[in-house]
Amino acid sequence: MNVCVSVFCSRSAGSAEMKEVLPKPRFHLDLWLCFTIQNWILDVGRPVLMLVVLADWCPVNRPGPAEVLHVLYIISTPLVLLKMLERSPRTLPPLAVRLGIIAVVTGTSLHLVADSITGRLLLIGYQLHLSVRENPIMKTLEPSSLVDAFELLFYFDDTLGHLMWYLITEGQTFILFIFTFFTMTATVMHQRRRGMVPDSNGVFMLYSFSAALFLVAVWVACLWSDGVLRKKHPGLIYVPQPRAVFTLHLQST
Repeated sequence: MNVCVSVFCSRSAGSAEMKEVLPKPRFHLDLWLCFTIQNWILDVGRPVLMLVVLADWCPVNRPGPAEVLHVLYIISTPLVLLKMLERSPRTLPPLAVRLGIIAVVTGTSLHLVADSITGRLLLIGYQLHLSVRENPIMKTLEPSSLVDAFELLFYFDDTLGHLMWYLITEGQTFILFIFTFFTMTATVMHQRRRGMVPDSNGVFMLYSFSAALFLVAVWVACLWSDGVLRKKHPGLIYVPQPRAVFTLHLQST
């Protein structure tokens, strides 16, 4: 699930003057459907497609169907985000909009390159539930300094790329997500005291964040006692990567 924070607010029922000035807000079903379909097909569908399409069908040194979906995601996400910002009753500074779009495009582009190489590494036995240096194929790599290059690759993917992409189901960016969620909740509570209430779009966004937080909590609870993943994801924030769970528990089946 990829996230853009924009809370739509309107005056509560007690202000007739504001009702005359502002048009009646409507639920932007087309945008939310675009976000949902785009994420499920172009983002969640990528790893599923990698499992369905056999490696022998595509040359390893050329982009495959998963990379095509990734490129379509990079192109479509900024367009939907820009359309969402156009319909917002409150406009953001142009510089903030440009920086936000650049960050999303750059983050997804970094993820495209790193994830493509990771997919090829999986074909030769790379295990995502292990750190780079603990992987058996890295221990036999010559010269050994090449391991540093792969660590840099995974840093661009798992840390920098995901942070710029706002991907919440990763431990590296969970702090950003939870901070955004509490900031949005506090803003809604503060505006409510001033007679402002979220419209249907704002309520949908708040409920979506709440549902995401609940699902992440369930995910962590199910994997709480997994010693291997604990070693892979040390520290206070423990949110195991889905693909690490796949190579640890599901790849053999």
